[in-house]
Amino acid sequence: MKIIAVIPARYEASRFPAKLMQILGEKTVITTTYQNVLETGLFDEVFVATDSEIIFNEIVNNGGKAVMTGQHETGSDRIAEAVQNIDCDIVINVQGDEPFLKLEPLQQLIQVFKADDNQEISLASLKIRLHEKEEIENPNNVKVITDNNGFALYFSRSVIPFHREISYDVAYFKHIGVYAFRKHALLQFSKLEMKPLEISEKIECIRYLEYGMKIKLIETNFIGVGIDTPEDLEKARKIISE
Repeated sequence: MKIIAVIPARYEASRFPAKLMQILGEKTVITTTYQNVLETGLFDEVFVATDSEIIFNEIVNNGGKAVMTGQHETGSDRIAEAVQNIDCDIVINVQGDEPFLKLEPLQQLIQVFKADDNQEISLASLKIRLHEKEEIENPNNVKVITDNNGFALYFSRSVIPFHREISYDVAYFKHIGVYAFRKHALLQFSKLEMKPLEISEKIECIRYLEYGMKIKLIETNFIGVGIDTPEDLEKARKIISE
């Protein structure tokens, strides 16, 4: 299989504009993410897909590869445009605001497809267990619930499941926004119209569920810092300094 990684990147993030161009250590957030993914050595190709000349120039001027796209509502739609003429089998969508993504969770996603002899899985992603009440209730953390086989039932910024039966210790999981697509599934995804649940939650993988498709979730111990707010940036800077 030919496996590539694409990092969708837009300059005008609604919650934290220009967050990808913020300095993290000695480099910007987007350059840090790009170089970390490249250094895993897992991919036949790694590049940034963006509609911003600022981000495009940032990557290219630092020796990286970037492509310009049109404007899109979601990162997966942006990637679909970028890869439509590229010969590949699996496309890993790595969020540009996840600068600390490590080798192991990416290997876990790739292994899903290597073990899928019948090619039944078209999309896989990651989840990590949450323990702190503040993290569980934070709407910036997308929560996911799955069936007994690890396939997603729903994603939400709300707390799911609702803990009505307090005598039962329920597990909460955060969805980590790293997606692994078969290329044909990604192109199909991009042609599907947004439905009410995706629009309401602003969570792109809900589109798959609304059209009756399956998403395989892999539990990981990966602990990163997704940079959604200025407070997240300060956490990331503390990690870099230590």
